[in-house]
Amino acid sequence: MGKINCIGILTSGGDAPGMNAAIRAVTRAALYEGIKVKAIYRGYKGLISGEIKEFHTEDVSNIILRGGTILKTARCQEFVTPEGRKMAYDRLVEEEIDALVVIGGDGSLSGASVFSNEFNYPVVGLPGTIDNDLYGTDITIGYTTALNTIVDAVDKIRDTASSHDRLFIVEVMGRDAGFLALNGAIATGAEAAVIPECKYGPDQLMSSISHGLRSTKNSSIILVAESEITGGAMGVANLIKDRYPDYDVRVTILGHIQRGGSPCATDRIIASQMGIEAVRAILEGQRNVMVGIMNGEVVYVPFDRAIKGNKPVGDNMLNALAILSI
Repeated sequence: MGKINCIGILTSGGDAPGMNAAIRAVTRAALYEGIKVKAIYRGYKGLISGEIKEFHTEDVSNIILRGGTILKTARCQEFVTPEGRKMAYDRLVEEEIDALVVIGGDGSLSGASVFSNEFNYPVVGLPGTIDNDLYGTDITIGYTTALNTIVDAVDKIRDTASSHDRLFIVEVMGRDAGFLALNGAIATGAEAAVIPECKYGPDQLMSSISHGLRSTKNSSIILVAESEITGGAMGVANLIKDRYPDYDVRVTILGHIQRGGSPCATDRIIASQMGIEAVRAILEGQRNVMVGIMNGEVVYVPFDRAIKGNKPVGDNMLNALAILSI
C-alpha cells in the first residue's frame, strides 16, 4: 500500500448516538498525523454523487455532544450494483482519497467489505449501531445511549402502569438482536423480555411471560424486540389478550426515540477511542477490518466475522432476568 495522504469518512445506515464523536476523532487523529480528511455526506450515495468536503479541525468542533450524524445518512441502491461501486471507486480516485473509514452497522460494513475486496481498497469500519449486534466487539457506538433512553421511558411507563393496574407491552429496537430488550428488562425491573434469540412457540412464550406475571398481578411490563420472530409488541399483546382476557393490556412502541439524543459519556469515549484506532489501523496497513473493543482492549475484526459471526446475548443474562422477575 502506498503512502496515505488523505482519508475519507462517511456514516451509513441507521444513525446512532456517538457517530459525531467518531467523526471528530477520525478527523483529528488524521490531522494529527498530517493526513488530509475528506468528509463524505449521505453515505455511499454521497460518495457516488460527489458530496464531499475537506474537513479541518474546526469542522468538528462542538459536535461530540450532538446526536445523529452531521454527515447525514441515506440508502443507496446504486452501491449494491458493481456499476455503482465502480462509480464510487472512481470518485475516491478523483478526490485523491487513499483510504476510507465507514461508520455503520452490519449492512454498511457488508457493503464496505464487498467494495474493499472488489477494488483492493483500504477500508476500516467502526461499529455504529444501537443494536449491539456486531460480532467481535463487546459494545457498539450508540448502544449504551439507546439503552439509557429505554430505561428512562420504561421507568415513566411503570408509573402509569402501577397507577392503573395495567400490563404494558413495550417494543424496543434491535431487529434480530435482543440486547436492548433483555438488558432493558433487567435494568427496569420488567417482568419479561421477548427476544428473537429465544425462538419460543406460543405455549413456551406464554409460559415464560406467565413466570413474571404470577408474582405481580397489579401491574407488569414486558419488553419485546421488534422482529418477525417475536411478532413485535402487537403480536405479543394479541397473544396475551387471547390467553388472559381479563388483563388490561396496553402497547407502547418506543420507535426512533431510541436513536436520538445526546450521546452518553460511554458512547462518546468508545467512539473517540475507536476513531483514533481506525486511523492507526489504516497507517498500519490494515484493511477490510472493523475496529472493536473486547474486554477493554482494541481489536481488529475482519468484516466477514463481524457481520456473519454469532453474537449471543448470554445465558447468564437470561437466567438473571428469570431470577429477578419471580
